[in-house]
Amino acid sequence: MTNDEILTHIRNIPDFPHQGILFKDITTALKDKDVFKAIIDNLYELVKDKKIDYVVAIESRGYILGAPLAYKLGAGLVIARKPGKLPAPVERVEYGLEYGKDVLEMHKDAIEAGKNVLIVDDLLATGGTVNATIQLVEKLGAKVTASLFLIELEELSHIAKVNSPKISLIKC
Repeated sequence: MTNDEILTHIRNIPDFPHQGILFKDITTALKDKDVFKAIIDNLYELVKDKKIDYVVAIESRGYILGAPLAYKLGAGLVIARKPGKLPAPVERVEYGLEYGKDVLEMHKDAIEAGKNVLIVDDLLATGGTVNATIQLVEKLGAKVTASLFLIELEELSHIAKVNSPKISLIKC
């Protein structure tokens, strides 16, 4: 299945979660087993030759993509979460979003120093969330090999400054 065919299964929802935001709803693509398989397979093809020790999946839709990719890559899975949801000591980073501010946390013992990390999320808009995740990974002494996205919003690409190599399956 081509990336253009995958895109036809992603629903646009205007003014969610705030006025002026066009939300890309991937649940309509995920519910179709063939489209979901194509998404994972196509993302995997983009990174299969990279040496990856850990996939860091960003809350919450990054988890959906990150877990099967970690499995296919033979890598460990680490999660970046919103505050207060991880039980052990954490590193944390505050960052800006296109519609406000937020915080991400990761367990301090989640990744060993010197390891290669692939960050995975469903969407790249302004880069705030992924850059916060990059900061978390670097605080732990690991190296971000690349950041991988299902969708990159081209209308925001002029402000999406990602501090790692950026790979996107679909640009729209």
